[in-house]
Amino acid sequence: MKHLPPDLLQRYDVPGPRYTSYPTADRFVEAFGEQDYVQALEQRRQGVASRRLPLSLYVHIPFCQSLCYYCACNKIITKHHDKAVTYLDYLEREIALHIDHIGKGHAVSQLHLGGGSPTFLTDAELERLLTVLRESFSFVPGGEYSIEIDPRTVTRGRLVHLHRLGFNRLSFGVQDFEPAVQVAVHRIQPAKQVFDLVAASREIGFESVNVDLIYGLPMQSRETFARTLAQVCLLRPDRIALYAYAHLPERFKPQRRIDAHQLPGGADKVGMLSDALSVLMDAGYVYVGMDHFALPDDALAVAKRQGRLHRNFQGYSTQPDCDLIALGVSSIGRVGATYSQNAKTLPEYYDLLDQGRFPVVRGLALSRDDIVRRSIIMALMCQGAVQFESIELAHLVHFKSAFAAELERLEPLQAQGLVVVDDAGIQVTEMGWFFVRGIAMMFDRYLQADRDRARFSKII
Repeated sequence: MKHLPPDLLQRYDVPGPRYTSYPTADRFVEAFGEQDYVQALEQRRQGVASRRLPLSLYVHIPFCQSLCYYCACNKIITKHHDKAVTYLDYLEREIALHIDHIGKGHAVSQLHLGGGSPTFLTDAELERLLTVLRESFSFVPGGEYSIEIDPRTVTRGRLVHLHRLGFNRLSFGVQDFEPAVQVAVHRIQPAKQVFDLVAASREIGFESVNVDLIYGLPMQSRETFARTLAQVCLLRPDRIALYAYAHLPERFKPQRRIDAHQLPGGADKVGMLSDALSVLMDAGYVYVGMDHFALPDDALAVAKRQGRLHRNFQGYSTQPDCDLIALGVSSIGRVGATYSQNAKTLPEYYDLLDQGRFPVVRGLALSRDDIVRRSIIMALMCQGAVQFESIELAHLVHFKSAFAAELERLEPLQAQGLVVVDDAGIQVTEMGWFFVRGIAMMFDRYLQADRDRARFSKII
């Protein structure tokens, strides 16, 4: 389905969680701290089944050389590269603390370097980091090893170095090719630069190249964004992540530099999404789900066809559901039935590690209700279906009794053709897949009790 009814797009142009976790990170509490995290690590170490499952690793590199006005990430703007050396010293301490608790040589099937700009690090610094990680963990063949790329900070030579270090997937931050938009968001990178780097990535042998785009930025219109989409189709990356810009200047200080009068209106923004769906699917991309597109032979599209999609804090993944060890300032991880987040500022992060402590400052131990609802929400987000019997057998609940209110909330969505609910379960329709966040929200106990959703991005 390439063309969605405008009235539905308008109706679901509302804020909602992205469900990279359930419960979502805004529900984390400071009552969950280091000791809770240590306990989760020890339980993993003692559990026979969990020890056999590979880990996922996320490393947050917070530094950027210049400020992008739209950015809502945890970052530090600096041109002083000596700060990276200090940061790597502390990352090594944090890695060592983990090895003390879970042991050396754990299998890892997924690594992601995010930020900030991971390519702020020099080639030597990246090699130092990867050397420590490989000495501490065992990276399995066929895993997903990815890094976020700021095109302004890499050359072909740097890409060769990244490939030699073992990265097999790249994610390029593009956002928009229009010069006026780039000026308005303070991120100027000529299209030719991106085209040359993507071509080099293919020649070097990277398995997959992702491009990030944002719609709803200042100075964008349906006409200008159509030109960006046309260029992206020529670029033909393996994957495309298409995000809606959420203008929340009260929460994210850099966004205060954006002139709100230059932002496209709601109708234009919805139109950009509608245009993007049509253009990208006409170009042969598969709509994987919630912001993500992939070429039919990409591993993500294959995983969707085969019902093997998973979801973690980095978004959709082909890797099996597994514990996520998060390293670095502000990073979020998952171990067992817990979520945890590190200190958000460098001074606090450094101070806790100086004390020999994990820098965990907040998190959540999931309740039985959380775990059941997580299973339902992730089944909707990844497989587009929930089988009542599977949930009942796995969690010892009677679905229709336990979730009677939620099933009632689905009735209008069924009338709109977004879901089909029968005696066996819930099936997201072809059209409903484009609104899957809204469907998942029906099972979010926290959200139903809290109508303040302005902190979230729009669900389409």
